[in-house]
Amino acid sequence: MKKDNLKGQHRINEQIRAKEVRIVGDNIEPTVVSIHEALRIAEENEADLVEISPNAVPPVCRIIDYSKFLYQLKKKQKEMKAKQVKIDVKEIRFGPQTDDHDYNFKLKHAIGFLKDGDKVKAYVFFKGRSILFKEQGEVLLLRFANDLEEYGKVDQMPVLEGKRMTIFISPKKAAAPKKEKPAQQKEEN
Repeated sequence: MKKDNLKGQHRINEQIRAKEVRIVGDNIEPTVVSIHEALRIAEENEADLVEISPNAVPPVCRIIDYSKFLYQLKKKQKEMKAKQVKIDVKEIRFGPQTDDHDYNFKLKHAIGFLKDGDKVKAYVFFKGRSILFKEQGEVLLLRFANDLEEYGKVDQMPVLEGKRMTIFISPKKAAAPKKEKPAQQKEEN
């Protein structure tokens, strides 16, 4: 059975500790009443008294069917999760002496990543004494950023961290695709 993480989040019925509460709900006028009166009203409506806002003075309680309330919360969370955009970070590694062919190959991959909406983390890895070529690595990364200018924007300029010089590039917002002309108009032209 799946663990229900929303169930213990709210106090219901006898779990509510306040002496007075503000009750709200369908067909109920918002008023401040004692906890005993609120429980009686909830029982008359065949519903639960659910503490919605415990930090308010007095706490706000809703008279509602608790299982229906949980279902609506889960549904809202699921919708919010579906609307979230997940951005992946793709890494591209260079050496300080990277050749043009390798550079173009990696550039092509970076363009594909940016078109797919992923961020690109490009870095030059310095091994041993190659750290002497810091300037060469920085020039390489700046050239890389310049070549990707129409596909993405630079989030962070080249930074040397230990043996790595890193640059971050995020995709540009995609422009709306151009609308195709209807088939009949194409044939006339």
